[in-house]
Amino acid sequence: MTATHHEKNGHPVTHINGHAVSHLSARATALRPTDLPLNGAATSASVAEQIAGDAPQVDLQAAQRAAAAFLQALGLDLQNEELRETPARMTQAFAELFDGHPPRLTTFPNDEGYDELVLARAIPFRTVCEHHLLPFSGVAHVAYLPGERLLGLSKLARIVEFLAARPQTQERLTRQLADYLAAELTAPWAGAVLEAEHTCMTLRGVRAQGSKTVTTALAGPLRADPQHRAEFLAMTGAQS
Repeated sequence: MTATHHEKNGHPVTHINGHAVSHLSARATALRPTDLPLNGAATSASVAEQIAGDAPQVDLQAAQRAAAAFLQALGLDLQNEELRETPARMTQAFAELFDGHPPRLTTFPNDEGYDELVLARAIPFRTVCEHHLLPFSGVAHVAYLPGERLLGLSKLARIVEFLAARPQTQERLTRQLADYLAAELTAPWAGAVLEAEHTCMTLRGVRAQGSKTVTTALAGPLRADPQHRAEFLAMTGAQS
């Protein structure tokens, strides 16, 4: 998996569930959007070290050879015209699924003092189950309570895309989304609800066609606040 990164001095770095991110600095007097990288650090060496453990470089040729050996071990004839290019296509498909690029957060001063939840509903996502490397996909509902700054709405979808671009479990992804928003925006409250269908459950094993899994995570100092929890779940349509 490849990753891009940007340097900005002065942004301390933290780790959320094993993923290196940086805290955002508040610029309350800014009149224009501010682009802030999620993985900024003081030196390029420290950036490289943090990303190396989370996003190793892809060796496409080695992956293609391994894919061919894997398919042949399952008894498939790769001399067959229909299967000849399958190892290459398989490699490109997984490389694309794991290609996560840390987004740049565009934030705006909260001059109006907006103090209600900001929710983006039904953000589509796809990832792969880390246990079987089979896809699971669905929608994410993510929300946060603004502090001094507001986040550009498209960045909520970018964060979902970034955190999903690796082998995942739905529970971890849900937790990461809530923690990410709370930490990066210094938000007093953040939440995520994911609804997904897992092909490792619908296409194999129990083969429970049409079943969906729903997970919820809350983060921030007001995590236990019943008012925001109830409002969030009602807005997403999830049961409280």
